[in-house]
Amino acid sequence: MDGLTRLRGGVLHRLVHAGEQPVLVRVAQLSPRRVLFGARAAERAAAEWGIERMRLALGVDQDLSGFYERFRFDPLIGGSVRTSPGLRPAGKPDPFEALAWAICEQLIEFGRAAAIERRLILRLGRRCEWSGMRDAPTAATLAGQAPALLESMDLSGGRALALVRAAREVASGRVDLFDTSQPEQGWRRLRAIRGIGSWTIQMLALTGQGRLDQLPAGDVGYLKLVGRLRAGGDPYARATEEEVMDFFAPYAPWAGLAGLHALRSAGSVAVARVAA
Repeated sequence: MDGLTRLRGGVLHRLVHAGEQPVLVRVAQLSPRRVLFGARAAERAAAEWGIERMRLALGVDQDLSGFYERFRFDPLIGGSVRTSPGLRPAGKPDPFEALAWAICEQLIEFGRAAAIERRLILRLGRRCEWSGMRDAPTAATLAGQAPALLESMDLSGGRALALVRAAREVASGRVDLFDTSQPEQGWRRLRAIRGIGSWTIQMLALTGQGRLDQLPAGDVGYLKLVGRLRAGGDPYARATEEEVMDFFAPYAPWAGLAGLHALRSAGSVAVARVAA
């Protein structure tokens, strides 16, 4: 688990917050086509909000029939599409969590980044008294931290400063990550922060805002994959970020999802997060 979720008896447990109100959401996969959601909160509206956010994070309401029909016999990803039609990105219920974790995972191996995220959760995350679980730190909480504190948790100085500045943009309302109608405006403000590049924004969009068209093209997994394919199997070949984007352009508007299937088809277990 990622430090925020627990798996007990095949049931996924996740704490989220509707404002300041804790909501414990439980998710059970009953069959390939049936997923059961339940939530506990002080108010019904908060419980319903928590279920909605987890449905978005897990992508259960995304209609991928068009993707399946179009690419089920694709030479590269067709096999994966047919055998794993339910494959989705590992989404986050709060888009700020996706942004914060993307900043933590820049230019670093995933195991080390996950350790940093666990420290942030334990030190700055909100704890629910009756469930004993914790949620990720809020934008307001991180906005008020000294970068030196985040550095003490093994973040580099540049990433610590970028995280605090991004949190301030979100906490102030200058960037609304829940606005899916015009997300590009928020992306541009975040891109103006030193240390936040295209990979970070693409990870935010893909895992925090449900944008399956967004591909983290600078990821080393894609640079290796496309480089190898373009070079006829040379394991040492590397593509550029632009070449990765061009390679996956025919899969629009599902480039991000196609990328996951391509990595799976190539035998990759996960995307290595080492690009900014």
